[in-house]
Amino acid sequence: MGNIHCLVVFIIIQLFYIPFETGNKHNSPKNQKPNIVLIMADDMGYETLGVNGSVEYSTPVLDRIAKKGTRFTQCYSQPLCTPSRVKIMTGKHNFRNYEYFGYLNENEKTFGHLMQEAGYKTCIVGKWQLNGIVFKIPGYDDLTRPGKMGFEEFALWQVTDNNGSRYANPYINTNGVAKFYGIDKYGPDIFSDYAVDFIKRNKNNPFFLYYPMVLVHSPFVPTPDSPEWLDKTLRDKNDTSFFADMMNYTDKIVGKIEEALQDNNVYENTLFIFTADNGTHFTIYSNTKDRVVKGAKGNTITDGTHVPLIAHWPKYNENSSVCSNLISFADFMPTFADLLDNSVETDGNSFLPAISSKDPQKEQDKILIYYDPMWNSRVNKYRGYFAQTTGYKLYNSGKFYNIKNDILEENPLIYDNLSGKEKNIYNELKKELKKVTHWNPDGGAKPNPVE
Repeated sequence: MGNIHCLVVFIIIQLFYIPFETGNKHNSPKNQKPNIVLIMADDMGYETLGVNGSVEYSTPVLDRIAKKGTRFTQCYSQPLCTPSRVKIMTGKHNFRNYEYFGYLNENEKTFGHLMQEAGYKTCIVGKWQLNGIVFKIPGYDDLTRPGKMGFEEFALWQVTDNNGSRYANPYINTNGVAKFYGIDKYGPDIFSDYAVDFIKRNKNNPFFLYYPMVLVHSPFVPTPDSPEWLDKTLRDKNDTSFFADMMNYTDKIVGKIEEALQDNNVYENTLFIFTADNGTHFTIYSNTKDRVVKGAKGNTITDGTHVPLIAHWPKYNENSSVCSNLISFADFMPTFADLLDNSVETDGNSFLPAISSKDPQKEQDKILIYYDPMWNSRVNKYRGYFAQTTGYKLYNSGKFYNIKNDILEENPLIYDNLSGKEKNIYNELKKELKKVTHWNPDGGAKPNPVE
């Protein structure tokens, strides 16, 4: 009887113990919701990474991450900074919510809001430029406005004014308090230090870190790793020769963030994404294995919109892969929603399957880009919209290009001379262009109403 009694007691204990143990395991850091780190470089075209063919710049960290994660070869941004930032944060084409250069309407739902709703801690560090400073839109002087756009914490440059450097002697707004940091401080170090601290403080919580970098935007100045940095009088010297140093420092910071994830034991369950907001500055010429690429920031040709995209989620990226699916900046918001098993109304499609390999990825065979920069004459002349496949591009003007054979778009194809296959592509892209519901033919800095 004694043995039977002990057996009964043991079974009862197990019945209560197993659910308790399972519950603890489910809530442990190793089984919590995946963290997300999104880093977006400023003015860094596809051609600048070694893994993408560069033979000029040193990017060992990004190359290594790309080789163990998913490297996308066909990601396209908007040609200019604000249009890209508005699009990536909301998942919408510019004709839906791009009202002014340097502005994002606070009524828009961002991926920060999406993550907050899912219980994530959210943080943004780096470049803001979305308060509406240039046109003094109501709220432009609100030091806390980034916090209203889905980010509990922030350390940002260019929130309420255009004054102050992003590099040496930076002027940075940290959670509503703005100040200069002195000539011996370097903006990218302050941003990345805050990001590392955010990771450390939230290692037991699901978190979303968005890091729109200030690197490698002009002015092209020395970094703390440049010999010229030792001479304080040279820290503001603007010379394209420093672009290579800035590329190297960008790579170094990416390594710093990766190391923070590892040190805080959240690396395995963090989806890490790196991209850039548009093509390289037009004064930069970069040597690649195939050709010399002249930066085309602001321009709608491929070199103005083709950007790097690397994604690594160690928990799922067991084998490296190269993905040639078309990706646009409208696709990030639905990707994050997919990660949360959520749904959100956007103009894009999730590319999560290509990262996690949970399902075969349905290939997106065409994308749409609407571009009305509302900035200056140099970029306004490129305003228009186009749809493209990986090989062809059709503008609203009717110009049609084979962008594999004519990457600089110098020789538009004549419709009557097209093959049957090319005419089919032309007609499919024409259908895509009809998604544009409003076009502002006058341009200028004014709202674009959505019809």
